[in-house]
Amino acid sequence: MSRKGKRTEALPPFERRLTRQQQRAWLAYMRVQLRLSYEMNRQLQNDSRLSLADYDVLNSLRYSPDGAMQVSALAARIGWERSRVSHQARRMSTRGLVTCEVLASDRRATEVRLTGQGWKEITDASEGHIELVRRLFFGGLPVDHLPAVTEALEAVYENLLENGSLPAPAETTRASRRSAAD
Repeated sequence: MSRKGKRTEALPPFERRLTRQQQRAWLAYMRVQLRLSYEMNRQLQNDSRLSLADYDVLNSLRYSPDGAMQVSALAARIGWERSRVSHQARRMSTRGLVTCEVLASDRRATEVRLTGQGWKEITDASEGHIELVRRLFFGGLPVDHLPAVTEALEAVYENLLENGSLPAPAETTRASRRSAAD
């Protein structure tokens, strides 16, 4: 069930199926998403000994004020459950990439903060990661398709924020998304 309470089981069977065009698009997306995740993870591990999960956390922290975020905000930004972020951050803290501290102002909240080593690792890893994205994602995308692909992905993401079960990242409220686009 979605956040808005729509139940797909209530639809007649023929309306629960994807059209041929929808199925083709969905399967194409799944192939790209799975293969691209594999390739990004492989490249990061080979070049920097970071996993894609490490990179996601470090990259999000890098662009946050003071390189720190509460676990719940970090989870919303990445699109993970809080428990996954907590476990990942604890593993990364043992490697010196982040610190995890309970906030004095709210003992229920934990703040994850980049360390100097974490800043160095994300900075060093970014060059190879960007090159891989250029080669594997943009290298296969005709330049004249880029605006349409961008608009389509932004529309799907907007729908995920509106109808998905995870909370929207704080900086991507509808008003801030509109002002960022202007």
